[in-house]
Amino acid sequence: MNTITVNERTYRLPASPVAVLCLDGSADDYLDAALIRGRMPRLQSLILQGFRGLARGAMPSFTNVNNSSIVTGVPPSIHGIGGNFFYDVASGQEVMMNSARFLRCPTLFPAVQKAGRKVAVVTAKEKLRDIFASGLVECGGIAFSSEKASQARLASHGLDDAEAVAGPTPPIYSGEASVYVLRAGANLLAQGRADFLYLSTTDFMQHKFGPEAPEALDFYHDLDVQVGRLLDLGAVVGITADHGMNWKRRADGSPNVVYLESELVARFGPGFRVILPITDPYVVHHGALGSFAQVHLPYPHPNPALLDDVIRWLRTVPGVTEALDRPTAAALMQLPPDRMGDLVVCAGRDVVLGRTPQYHDLKVIEGGLRSHGGRGEEMVPFIVSKPLNARHAALAQGDPRNFDIFDFTLNGPA
Repeated sequence: MNTITVNERTYRLPASPVAVLCLDGSADDYLDAALIRGRMPRLQSLILQGFRGLARGAMPSFTNVNNSSIVTGVPPSIHGIGGNFFYDVASGQEVMMNSARFLRCPTLFPAVQKAGRKVAVVTAKEKLRDIFASGLVECGGIAFSSEKASQARLASHGLDDAEAVAGPTPPIYSGEASVYVLRAGANLLAQGRADFLYLSTTDFMQHKFGPEAPEALDFYHDLDVQVGRLLDLGAVVGITADHGMNWKRRADGSPNVVYLESELVARFGPGFRVILPITDPYVVHHGALGSFAQVHLPYPHPNPALLDDVIRWLRTVPGVTEALDRPTAAALMQLPPDRMGDLVVCAGRDVVLGRTPQYHDLKVIEGGLRSHGGRGEEMVPFIVSKPLNARHAALAQGDPRNFDIFDFTLNGPA
């Protein structure tokens, strides 16, 4: 059996096909709701034959952070992507981290491809494709998104017939954008064009619907059909999520927002810059409101005690659960310090952090806000289609991370 070593972790490459799935926004509640109603029979049989548990995701519980961790097998402190967005102090620019140029270590995929496997990475969101494709297409692999399937080209994506593989490009604001990802992966496997898959969906449905909503149940049933196809094609399947999802609303249904920048300016004066790392091109999902923020203090500032004063005050603000200086947050959350603010703020399970009321267009989240980013969305499903060996069964009882999913899927089966 071949092995590869990437980022100081060694992985076995089994003879069977492999499919690792990141079901974006899939809190365990979604799987439970579908399973107890009989809507995911293939997942049910997979669990009975294999392993189901929970794992702790990377903080903040956002998409780019956790997908980057999963595909590199290491935390953000090593791979360098600590949010969807950060403030580059040197350039004075707010920068979106949706490019492989922000990665500080390789993904697993080029090494797997070079070891003789046929790797295909399919993601719903185009913003992730460049990260996943880093070094892969050049050595013969495939990487494309359902969002831009029609634009896939051989030189840049590893294929130029993506729509022939899985159908017409779906709307990104739809459940089909995610089902398409799994269908494309299964079709590539069935056609013999891939035998090592990473399939990453989008969380539009979880932002829109709670676990027991009929729309969510139908969506998870559709995913289950594709999971069944992967199993029928002989794949060892690993499933996790990048983050969970929770309602962020008051009793009257309105968004439960702490407008952090407004509050800081009112209390301490102008010059604060609040960065919301959930910010990305998909504002219809969340209105750029999440439960995690980076705060940059006014600089220069005559009060050397300002940081301590701000932290002490933030810890008294209703809805704020953590206010940590940069070194403490970097150590506790395994984040890259040079891409952080002066302090980190986290909000509670039902609270989001905003900049100012003017900054956010709440019309895009009419119908109720569901979002993520904090500790309340940190724990995610962790599933492998095979029974675990003794070592990995013991590891699963400790503190497994969602970015251990390739280790458990490749090295873990008994």
